Amino acid sequence: MIAVGRKKFQLRRPKSKKKIPPSVSSSAAMEPPPPPPWIELPRDVTANILHRLGAIEILESAQKVCTTWRRVCQDPTMWRVIDMKNLGDLHDMPYDLSIMCRHAVDRCQGQLIDINIEYFGTDELLRYISQRSNNLRRLRLACCYSISGKALREAVKNFPQLEELHLFFMSEISAGDIESIGTSCRMLKSFTFNDRGYRFPLIECDNEYALAVAKNMPNLCHLRLFGNKLMNEGLEAILNGCPHLESLDIRQCFSVN
Repeated sequence: MIAVGRKKFQLRRPKSKKKIPPSVSSSAAMEPPPPPPWIELPRDVTANILHRLGAIEILESAQKVCTTWRRVCQDPTMWRVIDMKNLGDLHDMPYDLSIMCRHAVDRCQGQLIDINIEYFGTDELLRYISQRSNNLRRLRLACCYSISGKALREAVKNFPQLEELHLFFMSEISAGDIESIGTSCRMLKSFTFNDRGYRFPLIECDNEYALAVAKNMPNLCHLRLFGNKLMNEGLEAILNGCPHLESLDIRQCFSVN
């Protein structure tokens, strides 16, 4: 108590802050953050989402996000369908798509049924796939200029269950290759052989490819010969030789009238 003149003042000590026991503060600081919400998704839902990314994104990014995603990405059933889609800018990519594709094929452990390869396919890669994927049912090759007709002929011999074969701008594939493919793949139901349309008078038209299809692929239900050089005779041969056809795409086949 202090008296100043006639007034009295009482000094009060400041309230001391409540101390947190060291054990409590340290445990709060060490408490791990809550897991991200996608960790709690059912495994099949997670697999469905990741599969939509494509093989390149899975191998380069998704499997590195967390342990849960990595386990899902290592499951062989995730690799029954392999989609190696890309924009074709191979020189700007920091990774080798051929090596990546081999890793994907290895992960499926012989369960591969569907694969799509764009721009980077080679004879060696196709041979590697054929030796490990005798259950393959669908093969799509687009702009794989380094795949020869001979390599494709040999590869499909190991695909007895192949039902769909789609070839886009594969300049090395001849009519003779088509004949051999038809002979080896008797279960083939859908075939695509797309080329760039020819409408110049100096380009010689022929029915080689059409006749190869008509004579060797009698069980086809769906056929696309976009931009082919076939003429009316070739079209007639296809209609007679493939009685089960449900759809036929001959857009930009300018020699058919």
